Amino acid sequence: MLWKGRRQSDNVEDDRSDSGGGLGSGSPGQFRIPIGGRAGGGSSIFLVILVVLAGWYFGFDPSTILGGGDGGGGQITDNSGGGQGSGAGAPASDEMKQFVATVLAETEDTWTGIFKSQGLTYEDPKLVLFSGQVRSACGFASAAAGPFYCPGDHKVYLDMTFFQELDQQFGASGEFARAYVIAHEIGHHVQNLTGIMSKFNQMRQSMGEVEANQMSVRIELQADCFAGVWAHYTDQKGILEQGDIESALNAAKQIGDDTLQKKMQGYVVPESFNHGTSQQRQTWLARGYKSGKLSDCNTLSGPI
Repeated sequence: MLWKGRRQSDNVEDDRSDSGGGLGSGSPGQFRIPIGGRAGGGSSIFLVILVVLAGWYFGFDPSTILGGGDGGGGQITDNSGGGQGSGAGAPASDEMKQFVATVLAETEDTWTGIFKSQGLTYEDPKLVLFSGQVRSACGFASAAAGPFYCPGDHKVYLDMTFFQELDQQFGASGEFARAYVIAHEIGHHVQNLTGIMSKFNQMRQSMGEVEANQMSVRIELQADCFAGVWAHYTDQKGILEQGDIESALNAAKQIGDDTLQKKMQGYVVPESFNHGTSQQRQTWLARGYKSGKLSDCNTLSGPI
């Protein structure tokens, strides 16, 4: 990925020296790249809920945002950090931070253009770098839970040690694999701005665990597809190098629910999936990349 020398976003908050204040797995309002799976049970109301959500989705007036060119809630207390401090061994000017700031800038440019082409205004999110644990508007979270987006404060939270884990533990190496992780979380921000996330979170309150997991899979796959849309336009700029897309697709494979569960517990529990299988994640990422159209990212109805 030819990222060096390109614009870096001013919307990166480096809280690596301030992270702390409690441990936790975060609230249901957080949308994250998963590191593990969980089990659950279910009922049969999912299809009815899905039809309603799909109606809401297209009720947003898809002609304004799902055209040719081109996600939840959480109890809020503002992040008390927000400064530009740097933790020990992690200077504010370190190369990985520069990489993150550059990728974030590329997402800003792409989504600003997409929204503008539809007569809308894109609101840049913040990306918070933390170390170990962090307090977000969605609650406390530890680095072990992986990167996440909190719709309550419009911020992406990232402990960059996840990139090392992505490479060493999950076998997903390469700069564009890391860029895909960021772009996926920004995909949730796009869902949040378009109202999809708030509607999903409202409906999730009355869902059983299995139904919520099934709907979550569709939300997560759409974020993968949105990441692919971003990759489409990034490729058009001549930023991508040979093997970059394959690197991102491999990352999508390695963090699929089935692959993670098989690796971590030796068996899979399909009803507990909440991000999608490896094949599903690769399929939707590739679909967004190939078309560059949000209209091809409708995971909320039909087969996935």
